[in-house]
Amino acid sequence: MTIATVTKINRKSALPVDGIEPYVMKEGEEYMDDNQLAHFREILVRWKKALEEEAERSVGQMKEEAANFSDPADRATQEEEFALELRTRDRERKLIRKIVKTIARVDADDYGFCDACGIEIGLQRLEVRPTAELCIDCKTTQEIKERQLA
Repeated sequence: MTIATVTKINRKSALPVDGIEPYVMKEGEEYMDDNQLAHFREILVRWKKALEEEAERSVGQMKEEAANFSDPADRATQEEEFALELRTRDRERKLIRKIVKTIARVDADDYGFCDACGIEIGLQRLEVRPTAELCIDCKTTQEIKERQLA
C-alpha cells in the first residue's frame, strides 16, 4: 500500500459522517469560497441529523428496556447502563448546539478562520473537526495553558 493510499484511507475515515468525500482544493481556488462553505455545511447538517436520529433511537430503546427487576444487581446494572447512555446523549446534545452555532457561522460567511488569531484553520483540520474555532497553533496553546492551570 502506498503512502497516498494510506493518506486517502485515513482522510476518509476521519470525516464525522459517511458518504461525503474529503474536499480537494482546486488550483487557484480561494480559501472558504462558496463550494467549500457548501461542502462543510453539508457535513455539519448531516452530522447533526445523525446525532438527532441516534438520540431518538436511544430514547426509544430506553423506554422499551425499562423493566422493574426484582434482583437489586440487575436493577443496578440497568440503571448504570441508562446513566452511561444519558451521559453520552448529554455530550451529543452539547455537540448538536455547537454544530448549530457552526452552521450559523457558515451561513454568515464567518467560517474557517481562527477566532483567536484570524488565520485560516485549514481544510484538513476542518474535515476532521468541522466545529473547530481555533487553528492548530492556538488550540495547542490553549490546551497547554489548561493543563498548567488544572
